[in-house]
Amino acid sequence: MPDILELIHKAAGRILLIFICLLILVPASPFPGWSLDSDRETPVVRAVRKVSPAVVNISSSYEVRKRANPFSGFGMNPFFEDFFKDFFDPRFERRQESTSLGSGVIIDGKRGFILTNAHVIERAEKIKVVLNDEREFEAKIVGADPDSDLAVLQIDAKQPLPSVEMGRSDDLMIGETVIAIGNPFGFSHTVTTGVISAIDRSIRTEGREYLDFIQIDASINPGNSGGPLLNIDGDLIGINTAIYAKAQGIGFAIPINKAKKIIADLIQYGEVVQTWIGIIVQDLDKNLAAYLNVPDKKGVMVKAVEPQSPAGKAGLKDGDIILSIDKKKIASVQDYWLVKKAYAAGDSFEARIFRDGKIKTVSLKARVFPVELAEDLAFRLIGIRVEDLTPKNRKRYQTSAREGVVISELDRRSYLAGIGAKPGDVIRQIDDMTIENKDDFKKATIKYRQKNSVVVLLQRGDQGYYITIKL
Repeated sequence: MPDILELIHKAAGRILLIFICLLILVPASPFPGWSLDSDRETPVVRAVRKVSPAVVNISSSYEVRKRANPFSGFGMNPFFEDFFKDFFDPRFERRQESTSLGSGVIIDGKRGFILTNAHVIERAEKIKVVLNDEREFEAKIVGADPDSDLAVLQIDAKQPLPSVEMGRSDDLMIGETVIAIGNPFGFSHTVTTGVISAIDRSIRTEGREYLDFIQIDASINPGNSGGPLLNIDGDLIGINTAIYAKAQGIGFAIPINKAKKIIADLIQYGEVVQTWIGIIVQDLDKNLAAYLNVPDKKGVMVKAVEPQSPAGKAGLKDGDIILSIDKKKIASVQDYWLVKKAYAAGDSFEARIFRDGKIKTVSLKARVFPVELAEDLAFRLIGIRVEDLTPKNRKRYQTSAREGVVISELDRRSYLAGIGAKPGDVIRQIDDMTIENKDDFKKATIKYRQKNSVVVLLQRGDQGYYITIKL
């Protein structure tokens, strides 16, 4: 009997020793707040754990100038304050710093690229980025595109950073679970979940229309802007945006497939490069639509096709009526431009056109406008040819200008000729782009070619004149 008791005692000792070793060898969860309980660790928990280190807090500051009322301390009646407001001395101007908060997500940890909304860093003079581990960096703007509400920032971390994995948004399913992470109202790394309510939503706000948004039932509030929208695997499928102030209980996100094209342009060029199709379109008159028996009486008419353009090579002709582009119906010129903006250089698409009573499909491939065609384009649009300001040209045209391009040829039928411009006048600026040389002039011509009008700063002698030219 004592032998049996001794054996039991030794066995219990061994079991206790094994249990103590297991306690020592199995570490606690490496992530505070993360449970390793397999019954509670849902796909959402795993996705959030995976991406949270790549989500950042963005605060941008800018200076606001307000004219102070020097009489405010004397109890002046508001009626008289309004009366005297235009006479206050500018020296009483008060300056104060304003700060806006938003979110972002690291898309390239090696180069420190961060994707966010353009409105998050609008007017920013200084941008601070705070990482999940509370490290702070000053960021610079790589590029921003207000039309898509996307911007790319860059920070110098001296070492690789955690980044999100790019997903895709062309296979989204209505009702699938999505996760939003951001900093609403300054509450860092707030997680909300929901489902995809709709895709291809259009939103009009503050005079601007946004296309192809993802609609979700997770709330997106100020501060969430620029944060990631994830699928259940933790892949980036969209960028949350809070541009729609009337939204209550719903949110919107920019699809990542659309964002990828814009990101590439912002990183490479600092701006979104406009694609070239090579057609001029006009709205379709209802009477003409009825006479031609156009389906649904809607579409846009091709007014002109540029030679050597993608449209010309695809066989489009003057008078063709575009009904849709990649199944998106085109009912107006505005529809055409909004849909066209979604395509990057190199993208292919199909256009349904109506010609001679029949519907046919035409395949096109968007391109970047060739720089070598810019000079001829400028002559067609505004009727001028220009040269660089060399010492020889300064002497020839007797100009004192040091920067800009000098007009060397002028179409007598152009608007500029009609108001008295002449060879020797110098162009210093086109819209918001400073013109220092002929290359700048070509870039500006290509950049603004699709606008209805441009403002040109023209210099003659020591005088400068701002002139609005219709294109």
